[in-house]
Amino acid sequence: MALSFDRHRRLRTSPAMRNLVREFHVRKEDLIYPLFVVEGTGVKNEISSMPGVYQFSLDRLHEELDEIVALGIQSVLMFGIPDEKDACGSQGYAEEGIVQKAIRQIKETHPQLVVVADTCLCEYTDHGHCGVIHNHDVDNDESLELLAKTAVSQARAGADIIAPSNMMDGFVIAIRQALDEAGFTNIPIMSYAVKYASAYYGPFREAAESTPQFGDRKTYQMDPANAREGLREAASDIAEGADFLIVKPGLAYMDMVHRLREKFDVPMVVYNVSAEYSMVKAAALNGWIDEERIVMETMVGFKRAGADLIITYHAKDVAKWLGGN
Repeated sequence: MALSFDRHRRLRTSPAMRNLVREFHVRKEDLIYPLFVVEGTGVKNEISSMPGVYQFSLDRLHEELDEIVALGIQSVLMFGIPDEKDACGSQGYAEEGIVQKAIRQIKETHPQLVVVADTCLCEYTDHGHCGVIHNHDVDNDESLELLAKTAVSQARAGADIIAPSNMMDGFVIAIRQALDEAGFTNIPIMSYAVKYASAYYGPFREAAESTPQFGDRKTYQMDPANAREGLREAASDIAEGADFLIVKPGLAYMDMVHRLREKFDVPMVVYNVSAEYSMVKAAALNGWIDEERIVMETMVGFKRAGADLIITYHAKDVAKWLGGN
């Protein structure tokens, strides 16, 4: 008796056939590579928990930038570690702050790069929280004033995109208003709209030297168990003027990327965070996994979930694997 069924395998018969019908693609243009800059000279410190990722002083930053450009990566995300920290994170909005100096240097030497400035205070405060502290809690509205000052100083230095990551209520509208009043109406905001209080940030806190000195960030970053709340957060940011939406972390929150993609039409960004990177690197160094296949499968997964752009510490490796594609 003849059987009647679908022949799905017809489209999988060869590499060329599979390439022909592939639905999602990762491009170099999709990648945003995080950079960590520090004060001093001659500094290239590898982050112990993030093999292949470094802190650079400004006099050695060109080494990384030259490689990034040569690989075809077009966008970088800037984090800075100052020499001195204080209660209000004043080096975050100082005209001669480390990130401001780095942005000016990048725009002078590699003007074709899109420079995204992470806008937060945790790297600059002596307590490690993302705003001003009163009674052991972050004061939301007072923090907005400093975050707005930080955004304007970063735009004045030459940042192409402002990416506020602090998760204060109203941070998008406060920054949008400040940018507009300062004449930066064309600078877009890439909001960390859906940022969870995650255990996946551990290695980053070593890289950015931003571990909280007391408590945690659960009163302002989201509960990992909540999804509908993320949609509310994103809707608020869109209404306040966000031009991009970020979901952070990535792997454990691909459902949120998909939920936001289904609801909003702005460019969607996923942050493939530090522990996600470190776990892959550790397994690869032990010979337990095929690093290239694992990473590229993850990148395609982000795209399939709905991400347009991917912030990832794997960016240089991905660009190498993509080659001339």
